[in-house]
Amino acid sequence: MQNLTDDSGITNSSTGRSVSRAPVVVVMGHIDHGKTTLLDNIRQSHVAEKESGGITQHVGAYEIDHNGKKITFIDTPGHEAFSAMRSRSAKVADIAILVIAADEGVKPQTKEAISHIKDSGIELIVAINKIDKSGADPERVKRELAKEDILVESIGGKVPSINVSATTGQGVNDLLDLILLMAEMQGLTADTSKPTAGVVIEAFLDSQKGATATLLVKNGILRPDDIIGTSSCFGKLKNLLDFQGNPIEKAVPSMPVIVFGFEGVPCVGEEFKVFPTPELAKACLKELEKKAILTPATQLGQNILNLIIKADFLGSLEALREVLNQLPQEKVNLQVLKAEVGDINESDIKLAKENRAKIFAFRVKTSSIIRNIAEREKVRIINCEIIYEMVENVRKLMEKSVEPETIRTDLGKIKILAIFLTDKNRQIVGGKVIEGEVKRGASIEVIRNEELVGRGKLVNLQRDKKDIDKVAKGYECGLLYEGEVKIETGDVLLIYIEERRKGEL
Repeated sequence: MQNLTDDSGITNSSTGRSVSRAPVVVVMGHIDHGKTTLLDNIRQSHVAEKESGGITQHVGAYEIDHNGKKITFIDTPGHEAFSAMRSRSAKVADIAILVIAADEGVKPQTKEAISHIKDSGIELIVAINKIDKSGADPERVKRELAKEDILVESIGGKVPSINVSATTGQGVNDLLDLILLMAEMQGLTADTSKPTAGVVIEAFLDSQKGATATLLVKNGILRPDDIIGTSSCFGKLKNLLDFQGNPIEKAVPSMPVIVFGFEGVPCVGEEFKVFPTPELAKACLKELEKKAILTPATQLGQNILNLIIKADFLGSLEALREVLNQLPQEKVNLQVLKAEVGDINESDIKLAKENRAKIFAFRVKTSSIIRNIAEREKVRIINCEIIYEMVENVRKLMEKSVEPETIRTDLGKIKILAIFLTDKNRQIVGGKVIEGEVKRGASIEVIRNEELVGRGKLVNLQRDKKDIDKVAKGYECGLLYEGEVKIETGDVLLIYIEERRKGEL
């Protein structure tokens, strides 16, 4: 079959429908293990210098060229778009690079990243970083990964791993070769004949250019003047820029593109589509809003906190966004529906009410008229003067929406030797602590013939006919038990406590 190549660099089959595309890569791992340094090394060595002015921040994704082939990286490690798309059971990335410091090994955030990667179902490459440091032990890292069910190829598994140094550049080209090899084996393709669709990677409000978004095209071809819509807003694209801010005529699959023209700021992680007319885009948006009302986010398994931010200066908005993006969003997805300079107005109140959002006023005034409208519409406005005061308020709101956890701790076991008194739902029994220790006020599970037969409460505890708080292993004691099931001689009582802890991010 003859292959044709158009000016975008994408290879087409002769049908003109299925095209090979660049892999999309996300970098994850524990804090300070070198994710950002690795990305910076790749970007500096594989991205040409900018040729024209334009946007240089809030991009969210970028392309590199390696051996004549393109790779797209999601710019921020653990980017919120990855979390948002995962919650919608869709893939924003094809390959995940799990960065682990060779001198520290698997850490808590490493385990979290492994869980997210498994949930998303994407391919995995392990990058063992800081290989040049004293104390580096890649073999220990591999053993620790095996305990998390990640078996790398060198110990008989199927997950490729590579030793790198993000600081010196050692192994980085080999890592990029591996990405391209894995992409080739996956046979990544897209359909340019399908309606254009993709993912919102980044979005913010520019005081001069208006709503600005970075999109990642998944199918079709995106062009200027396209009518585009997400589940939260729509608009007509004014022009397209590549990730370096250079004007382009079209964006093809796997290509990150900066766009202007949305009537509002879309939510990061939303899928976008191109529509033939603005009327169809509006109709689709209204239908999605109806479905959202009929199917609350909590029923969809998504825990979302919607925010509207009004600030005194654009610089304040940028600083606030940067700090808010550092908040953990694995349990609660933080969505900034609108962020702009200026005082709160009625349209802000309306948007907040429709989306059950909180409004944060950062160093801006809230008039008595607006506050009365907000109270009438039951919209909460939170005024802040300090960035970290606002961040803490946001964190508290996020934690409130996380379900409290019940933590159980097993304390010990008692073998029942005698029954002294039985009265309704209470018994006085005697036994010997055979494991751990037991405490007054703890909960009880009654085990008979190795099966759970009932539960109760350890109301009181005695030794030598004196009330005591706890008894250690090897000692006999008497206890007042309260529960529905009657204890019998020979039963084993499992003593435990349960603590209810507030939800944490």
